[in-house]
Amino acid sequence: MPTERGALEAPPPTWELVFVATTMTYPVHIDAELDRPLSRWLWLVKWVLVIPHYVVLAFLWMAFVVVSFVAFFGILFTGRYPRSLFDFNVGVLRWSWRVAYYAYGALGTDRYPPFTLADVPGYPAHLSVEYPERLSRGLVLVKWWLLAIPQYIIVGLFVGGGVWLGWAAEDWRVNSPGLIGILVLVAAVVLLFTGSYPKSLYDFVLGMNRWALRVAGYAGLMTDQYPPFRLDMGGPDPAALAVAPPSGAEPGAEPAAAVTSRWSAGRVVALIVGAVLALTAAGLLVGGFGTLWADRVARDADGYLTSPTRTLSTAQYAIVSERIEMNTPQASWALPDRWLGTVRLRATAAAGPVFVGVGPASDVSGYLSSVGYSTVTNLTARTTTYREHAGGAPASTPGEATFWASSVTGTGTQTLSWKPQPGQWTIVVMNADGSGGVAVSASIGATVPLLGWLWVVLVVSGLVLLVIGVVVIVLAVVSASSGGAAPAPPAPPVPPATAV
Repeated sequence: MPTERGALEAPPPTWELVFVATTMTYPVHIDAELDRPLSRWLWLVKWVLVIPHYVVLAFLWMAFVVVSFVAFFGILFTGRYPRSLFDFNVGVLRWSWRVAYYAYGALGTDRYPPFTLADVPGYPAHLSVEYPERLSRGLVLVKWWLLAIPQYIIVGLFVGGGVWLGWAAEDWRVNSPGLIGILVLVAAVVLLFTGSYPKSLYDFVLGMNRWALRVAGYAGLMTDQYPPFRLDMGGPDPAALAVAPPSGAEPGAEPAAAVTSRWSAGRVVALIVGAVLALTAAGLLVGGFGTLWADRVARDADGYLTSPTRTLSTAQYAIVSERIEMNTPQASWALPDRWLGTVRLRATAAAGPVFVGVGPASDVSGYLSSVGYSTVTNLTARTTTYREHAGGAPASTPGEATFWASSVTGTGTQTLSWKPQPGQWTIVVMNADGSGGVAVSASIGATVPLLGWLWVVLVVSGLVLLVIGVVVIVLAVVSASSGGAAPAPPAPPVPPATAV
């Protein structure tokens, strides 16, 4: 009886294990081991060495976007993330983490990253995600954009794009190298001069990468568990340590590796091709339906597509457009004149009569050779920028010149219609008497007849590419779902417990 009483008094160790797992574990596991020694100088050329990986990852991330889009609807309607798609996206994150760890996301190893989606046990960087049997249908609608906003702000500080605000050209702009990039640069300089990577610095960099990748897994719809606001610095992932290995598995083994091997090189290439076709089709369809809207809805009563009215002003004697190239063989790029159809210019002077004219660029340049004028270089909803040309008043009023292809003069709103012809052209707005201080409210429009058939070409091409892309993606996914590695051997039988 003393033995039985002692056994009852000792708490079952499995209870403690389950408690730790449920309080510490996060389903996205990121592990890495700092290689020693590291080359003092190799980091200087790693940006060249990883170019092949960056090229491949560019296409893999295109496929990642398409796969996530498909998974979104899979989760929304079934509550499940299709396993083959899940394994592919985990593989993309894993590949990205290995490349970042080798390159300027950590500089933690000099061993070149392998070209594979599967886990490589001998490589010092690892990533795995526990497959969720069920996911919330409602949460998938908001977690990747609304709920993740606080995490995106923090990750922006880590990886770049959210630290400093700068004022330039009357617009707020965001510019940040990211805390990870700054600290990795510091570590690289220390490594260059001392030959060692400061351990405390490495632990901090790894912790920030771990945080960012957990958010990537959450935003990628791979889990409903919100990423912890916790910086797990250095060493093995505590979440991975808290999870007991499956029966018959070695400690630290990654159960998803065998499943990921279903994505052979041919299947990955097929999925990438399908994703590129699907993304291209999406662009064509968006452009096609946008063109259809412009052609059928956005035109005014006279059939013109017209820009918003903008205020143009200068203290000089003329406001001039930059040269407009129309079907000129000597130009590197020119707009076909038949694309625009008829161009309409409208201008309303702030005071007095106004002159609006379109003329050959060479003739306009000669007329304004000694005149002070302003060339419009950039026109946006908020700002207008000019390039100033010094000079005096014109020798004659603009209406007296005879080279204009089309011109109008008068008070109030003046409307000029012009049928573009091949050549180089310039638009000029002046006071009718040639005096200085020009100020007008102006808009420009065109009939653009090509829209009538362009939207048909874009939509039809988009639909064809979409069908081809979907077929290729489905074939790749079905092949990956039905093929793959052999099933794992059954776990050895557990011997019956014996009484003590």
